[in-house]
Amino acid sequence: MEVRGLGQLLAALAAALFVRAIAGPSPALLPPAEDAEGDETDAEAGEGGGGDGVTPVTIRWARITCALKNKRGEVARFLLSNVSGEAKPGRLLALMGPSGSGKTTLLNVLAGQLTASPSLHLSGFLYVNGRPISKGGYKIAFVRQEDLFFSQLTVRETLSLAAELQLPDTWAPERKERYVNDLLFRLGLVNCADSIVGDAKVRGISGGEKKRLSLACELIASPSVIFADEPTTGLDAFQAEKVMETLRQLAEDGHTVICCIHQPRGSVYGKFDDIVLLSEGEIVYMGSAKEEPLTYFASLGYQCPDHMNPAEFLADLISVDYGSAESVQSSQKRIESFIEAFSNKALVTEGNDPIAKPEESEFSSKVVQKSSMKQRRGWWRQFRLLFKRAWMQAFRDGPTNKVRARMSVASAVIFGSVFWRMGKSQTSIQDRMGLLQVAAINTAMAALTKTVGVFPKERTIVDRERAKGSYALGPYLSSKLLAEIPIGATFPLIFGSILYPMAKLHPTFSRFAKFCGIVTVESFAASAMGLTVGAMAPTTEAAMALGPSLMTVFIVFGGYYVNPDNTPVIFRWIPRISLIRWAFQGLCINEFKGLQFEQQHSYDIQTGEQALERFSLGGIRIADTLVAQGRILMFWYWSTYLLLKKNRPKYQTLLPPLEEDQNSK
Repeated sequence: MEVRGLGQLLAALAAALFVRAIAGPSPALLPPAEDAEGDETDAEAGEGGGGDGVTPVTIRWARITCALKNKRGEVARFLLSNVSGEAKPGRLLALMGPSGSGKTTLLNVLAGQLTASPSLHLSGFLYVNGRPISKGGYKIAFVRQEDLFFSQLTVRETLSLAAELQLPDTWAPERKERYVNDLLFRLGLVNCADSIVGDAKVRGISGGEKKRLSLACELIASPSVIFADEPTTGLDAFQAEKVMETLRQLAEDGHTVICCIHQPRGSVYGKFDDIVLLSEGEIVYMGSAKEEPLTYFASLGYQCPDHMNPAEFLADLISVDYGSAESVQSSQKRIESFIEAFSNKALVTEGNDPIAKPEESEFSSKVVQKSSMKQRRGWWRQFRLLFKRAWMQAFRDGPTNKVRARMSVASAVIFGSVFWRMGKSQTSIQDRMGLLQVAAINTAMAALTKTVGVFPKERTIVDRERAKGSYALGPYLSSKLLAEIPIGATFPLIFGSILYPMAKLHPTFSRFAKFCGIVTVESFAASAMGLTVGAMAPTTEAAMALGPSLMTVFIVFGGYYVNPDNTPVIFRWIPRISLIRWAFQGLCINEFKGLQFEQQHSYDIQTGEQALERFSLGGIRIADTLVAQGRILMFWYWSTYLLLKKNRPKYQTLLPPLEEDQNSK
């Protein structure tokens, strides 16, 4: 009966998640990241991999100001101050400057990826092909510094899955395969196509190959604009040049490419078409790259020495030297003179070609029209693809699975040795209680720590994919739950299979099966709790600190250390949601019912039922404990769903400048 009840419970849970996922709203899309265009555009991009089919986009920005406010609402400092500029299709634009100059902030503003904060005030104008961004979006690719992937998938599998989720359903599988192969070839990933991506635990592809894979995943939807945040960070000189050469080729294919970079080597600097030099949030120089900035600064009295990397010369020129008070003052004065000189030059240029002048363009209205033609991929198709990915990630993760298996075996052997072949004496009652309690604690902690150590990083990937509209939250959580059931059930079964005979617990197969069933359901509930903690905590470190702390509270009220009848009234709700308590009760009922103990005195406990009554565990069935654990599991999964839905990334809104600011500037 209990086994059948467990099956019904799991079926009900899956059905509940399914219904909720269908009824739930679709994930909202970021304004710039539109979906795959209609069949006409698909036909253009399908064969060329985005080359000739790229729609040219010119981005202009004017009077961009980003201020950081203090608690009183006053401006503490300007991250960007009255910044204007332009990025053209077919050209590689580099944002350069020292640390803290505002280049990453400007890149995030242009990409619509500046994280929202009440302490920030962002204002200015942004135009796409001459029209305000509010009147027409454009498709972008945003390549971040950190390259996060599902580590156990190969390069080809990663790219193929992204293609399945982002390309139109009307494309034939053969056409999608050709598209993926073309991307692999264009970005130099053919040689590593069948290698796993890897991570810190498992060696996979190199850093440069990961960066190019990030580009490939972003290029699937044929974006018009490519943003790259510090694309050479963490790479050696050779790999950095390969990545920048890839960006150079993408610009030649017709994309508008904007990257921010700190201090490139000379050969990398030579690949830039245009540069923007920023210092302390203001523009020092903007225009063509290569020799022109050197000529410009030479006219101001600063000549670049022969055989010196121009990028190093420019970086030194616009950086504050904090070596001494005199050097700080002189370098700041030099930078202020550069800002003033370029500001005067820009005023003359803007008089001839005003940045803020609207231009008529058919592109923006075309994008708006096509964005309304979005076709949401079916729930089952999303579920099938995500289930396949979750299954491969779970079963291929050899190092993690080996560690968990070894820990399960080691824990079972240690506990089995301590509680070796328990008899039926009066002292064995306490031993049995202690063993069942540590079994419940060990199972829950093992599942919790594994989940909280992995999920925060996975959540970052999922947030990015959902922001692009690749899939909804319901199919993701449902597929993750079902794909991890087999591997998640393996380790509690290993633990129980070794511990049960060593400790000589109730020697019947039905009792052994129930023991394994109870700890398995508890493991699933602990994993669900780990998902909630991972969805709540901002980082993996925070999750690793929060998860065990919460579990410690559940352990205290787990039914062994504090008798439920003696629990203070204000804390009596905690045992009801403690998965440790319900697992412990189920294990005790399963073990003690029907046992006969040796009796030496009249006051000794004779039967297992008497022992359960003495510890306030009588009157409860195993089915009740399984149902309670099922409710706890559903509660944590539901909490995870709500947290992921609520805590998705929010981005700062670009507001028009205040009237007085416009008049003053």
